[in-house]
Amino acid sequence: MLSVMADLEALLDDFEAECADLDRLVAPLDPAGWTRETPAPGWTIAHQIAHLTWTDEVSTIAATDAAAFAELLREATATIATFVDDAAAEVAGTPAPELLERWRRGRAGLAQALRAVPAGTKLPWFGPPMSPMSMVSARLMETWAHGQDVADALGVVRTPTARLRNIAHIGVRTRDFAYAVHGRQAPAEPFRVELTAPDGSIWSWGPEDAAQRVSGSASDFCLLVTQRRHRDDLPLVTTGSDAAEWLTIAQAFAGPPGSGREVGQFA
Repeated sequence: MLSVMADLEALLDDFEAECADLDRLVAPLDPAGWTRETPAPGWTIAHQIAHLTWTDEVSTIAATDAAAFAELLREATATIATFVDDAAAEVAGTPAPELLERWRRGRAGLAQALRAVPAGTKLPWFGPPMSPMSMVSARLMETWAHGQDVADALGVVRTPTARLRNIAHIGVRTRDFAYAVHGRQAPAEPFRVELTAPDGSIWSWGPEDAAQRVSGSASDFCLLVTQRRHRDDLPLVTTGSDAAEWLTIAQAFAGPPGSGREVGQFA
C-alpha cells in the first residue's frame, strides 16, 4: 500500500507541475488573449481552460459522490453528441480572472480528493471505472494535450519534460481501444514501442523481438496519440504494416475518434 500511495503522489506531483506550466502561459493574458482561437475548431483559449476546469471538477465528483456522478452520467448519455462542448462553452463564459481561479481551485481539490480515496477503489467514469492513479494520469494527459492547443495558439514552443512518459504510457496502453472505436479488430500480437526521452534515454514497451515496431521521440509520439499533430507531419518510424496502421488511428483519450489536425497545419 505504501508503494501505491507513493506512486499516486508522484503522479499527482507530475499533474500539478503540468498544470503549473500551463498556468504560466495563460495567467499573463489580457481579456483579448483569452478569446484567441486555438487549433481546436470553435475553441478559444478560454474554452481550453474551461474544459480542463469542468473535467477536473467532474473528476472530483466521481471521487467523492458516486450518486451525483451517476446523475451527471445520465445527463451525458442524453446529450452525448454535444455534452463536452456545451460544458466547455458554458464555463468559458466566466470572466477570465474568475475562470483562472476556478481552474486552480478545481485541480487542487481533485488532488486532495484522490489522496483520500481508499486503496483499491475504482472510481466511476464516462468509460470504464478507473483507479485514482488512472484518473490522475488521464488528467495529466488532457492537461498536456489542451496545453499544446494553448501553446500553439500563442506561438509558444514548449520544452519536453520527463512527464511525457505518463502520456506515452497511456498512448501505448490504449492501442486496442483505438482499433475498437474505429470498428476494427486489434492485432493479436503485441507491438514494440521505443521512444527517446527528453534526456536522451530510451523508454520502451512490448517484447524486444516484436515484429511490429514504433520508434521516435517521446514528444512526437505524445503529439500523435493526443492527435495534436497529423501522422504525416511526425518523423516516427514504423516496422510492419500493423504498426503503421495503428499510428493513423491512435488516440490516448476516451470517446469517439477525434478529427485531429490537418496535414501541414504546423509546418
